Amino acid sequence: MAKTDFTSVDQYIAAQPVAAQGVLERVRRTILAAVPEVEEVISYKMPAYKLRGEAMLYFACWKRHYSLYPATGRVLAAFQDELASYEVKHSTIRFPLSQAVPEKLIGRIAKFRAKEVVAREKAGKARHKKG
Repeated sequence: MAKTDFTSVDQYIAAQPVAAQGVLERVRRTILAAVPEVEEVISYKMPAYKLRGEAMLYFACWKRHYSLYPATGRVLAAFQDELASYEVKHSTIRFPLSQAVPEKLIGRIAKFRAKEVVAREKAGKARHKKG
């Protein structure tokens, strides 16, 4: 049975098949480079990146692919053309482990999600001021 009580992203990546570890490290570095102020945690038994206390992105490794979550409706609309060659279901983007990591795309998605988190936070503060 696979280990599922990870306490760090290092542990999560180390527990994956050797062939996937380099891919996952590139995904990790890409997210951290795109949004350096994120907090890296384990949530729902997978690597997660929080911005201002809110989960911004997750990734997980599977047998033949790795996934990014959540792909919000705005993310899917903004990156529709670039995501056309990948499997997208609901709020999940699946990238084949056998292909090069689309670092520029993942970095842009991370930045987009960060803007969504900040915008939602600002909208919440504006509502509180009115109320």
